[in-house]
Amino acid sequence: MTSEPSTVDTPLKKLVGERTAKALASHLDLHTAGDLIYHFPRRYDERGEHTDIRSLDVGEQVTVLAQVQRTAVRPMRQRRGNLLEVTVGDGSGGVLTLTFFGNQAWRERELRPGRWGLFAGKVTEFRGKRQLNGPEYVLLGEGGDGEAAANEEVEEFAGALIPVYPAAAAVPTWVIARCVRVVLDTFAPPEDPLPATVRATRNLADIGTALREIHRPSSKEALYRARRRLKWDEAFAVQLTLVQRKHRAAAWPAKARPARPGGLLDAFDARLPYELTSGQQVVGREIAADLATAHPMHRLLQGEVGSGKTLVALRAMLQVVDAGGQAALLAPTEVLAAQHHRGIVELLGPLAQAGELGAADDATRVELVTGSLGAAARRRALAEVAEGRAGIVLGTHALLYEGVDFQDLGLVVVDEQHRFGVEQRDALRAKADQPPHVLVMTATPIPRTVAMTVYGDLETSTLSQLPQGRSPIASHVVPAADKPAFLDRAWRRLREEVGKGHQAYVVCPRIGEGPVSDEEPPREDDNGRRPPLAVTEVAPLLAEGPLHGLRIGVLHGRLPADEKDAVMRAFAAGDLDVLVATTVVEVGVNVPNATMMIVLDADRFGVSQLHQLRGRVGRGSAAGLCLLVTEAMEGSSARERLDAVASTTDGFKLAELDLEQRREGDVLGATQSGRRSHLRLLSLLRDTELIRDARAEAIALVEEDPELERHPALAASVAALVDEERAEYLEKG
Repeated sequence: MTSEPSTVDTPLKKLVGERTAKALASHLDLHTAGDLIYHFPRRYDERGEHTDIRSLDVGEQVTVLAQVQRTAVRPMRQRRGNLLEVTVGDGSGGVLTLTFFGNQAWRERELRPGRWGLFAGKVTEFRGKRQLNGPEYVLLGEGGDGEAAANEEVEEFAGALIPVYPAAAAVPTWVIARCVRVVLDTFAPPEDPLPATVRATRNLADIGTALREIHRPSSKEALYRARRRLKWDEAFAVQLTLVQRKHRAAAWPAKARPARPGGLLDAFDARLPYELTSGQQVVGREIAADLATAHPMHRLLQGEVGSGKTLVALRAMLQVVDAGGQAALLAPTEVLAAQHHRGIVELLGPLAQAGELGAADDATRVELVTGSLGAAARRRALAEVAEGRAGIVLGTHALLYEGVDFQDLGLVVVDEQHRFGVEQRDALRAKADQPPHVLVMTATPIPRTVAMTVYGDLETSTLSQLPQGRSPIASHVVPAADKPAFLDRAWRRLREEVGKGHQAYVVCPRIGEGPVSDEEPPREDDNGRRPPLAVTEVAPLLAEGPLHGLRIGVLHGRLPADEKDAVMRAFAAGDLDVLVATTVVEVGVNVPNATMMIVLDADRFGVSQLHQLRGRVGRGSAAGLCLLVTEAMEGSSARERLDAVASTTDGFKLAELDLEQRREGDVLGATQSGRRSHLRLLSLLRDTELIRDARAEAIALVEEDPELERHPALAASVAALVDEERAEYLEKG
């Protein structure tokens, strides 16, 4: 231990002892005083205020502030000794049962009714009751029975605001609070990196005050000011990075690809059997203007499922081919890549038949490159690409492998970009001599602050109109555990739909036995939940049971590519009544006759994923129906999420809900880099105004000092908050 001033770089073992430091390092990845000081409380509890026990999810590691209501001791059935059951409540009507095994009479004396405490453990469920088995706890108030020291750590916080930290089973929140107190006693805050003019203009606290008050708030007002300053630092670091990247990218050279009158694009527009929507025309003009400049386009094209993004992208690709270049479209699955290929070849007709009889004068070739191509077909396709005869190249990540060479790659279109890692997108861009133009497409609506934060160096275009003829989709939650008769009715409803000549999807979260793939979650652990339902197990049960006699097909990512393609073709042709599938049908699959979808274990999917999935129905003239089947209990966060999905088809509202449900850090690609996220406090949903102000200050500062040479402390702070790896993620977005 040391009494010398500690800095952000001081190792924790010098401050809190070797054993505690080792636990903090191995369980929470905290190694230095700076790591611990920037490990902010998740929330603050006050006695008498409830933490809503009813909203806890099974399997969640939690810390709750609650009051002991009653205790009961009973003999154990299977072994000798007694079981102590302690019922605690939070003032909201929610209760938890704490269970302690063995003869622990001292605990019964300690956990007297009326006592308040912090209780930490993993939520399990037994006979419909939420419980914590053998939780760690610290009691508040009266000392005694060895709790005085623990109370010193918790009770010392003025204003009775008790910080609750992100913790681990081996390092509960009160241990972290004690360590923070030790570090703060000797901590010398770093030089404030924020320019004094920005601090004054925006009325922000200094860094030293903010770091102290966030851990040991003297009042709610002081806590608000501390959080605001530290949120500002996060927003400012991200926005400075994005603005700098945009500033540098504006100077990169690229080959201009201007429109050519009388070329392929004009010929294509002339043969279109319908008019473009006004939105498609506006966005088309924006992209055409970008492609004609000598700097690389970086544009995000977002639009709901069915808004016509692919058509807009195809017109951009044709403009590049007219200008002598090639365009590549990267799709997340072979099913989608093959469907894009069929759709584009069909749309282009003779314009895609260069070298064939009956081809148009300006025709090009459209090639599909996937991992499952046979050797001869692959050699032929690669030669077409390398020699430039294929103006449009479609594929999966197989396009990124060595051996796929382009003669002159001018445009990269990335479909459903959130499915791809940074390295994959970068590998494709590296196949051009100069940076190619990049168009990123997504059918997942993006809230404005996310667009501003994650795609802040991309121009954004939005297609908000749906083409005529799209039908409404009704969505309902089917509570299978509470009301099993509702599930029986769902299968009867599906049979009725097939009886009318329509088709249906049944979606499961897992494939089945065998190695786990990217499209299915791993099996559950011991949280008390069964494994997710699997396609290979559900399909035969349906065929023998409620869907007996219907023509059922199976589709998932582990099938060979030709088999997947055959199943999709059979479903599209109406040769199958029901397709039992994983999320492989989530994007791009277009079967207008499919009017109904049943999603099993719907609570195992994310909000955006469910919105994408139901976009597969209602694509023709008949109305769509989506049933979300779940065993999630009423009042749980999983059930509330499903109710929200069922209540609206507004993708932007759901995107905000999705953002609310996820950790904010995922937005910055923490999952891509595998590192701990540096977005600890900033909420992209609730801090819109602060993010907008930070962006304005960042633009002003970068215009005046592009590389922050006159602000070295700020440059170092930005580098720490947004490391190079994450900065590249932001750039490639």
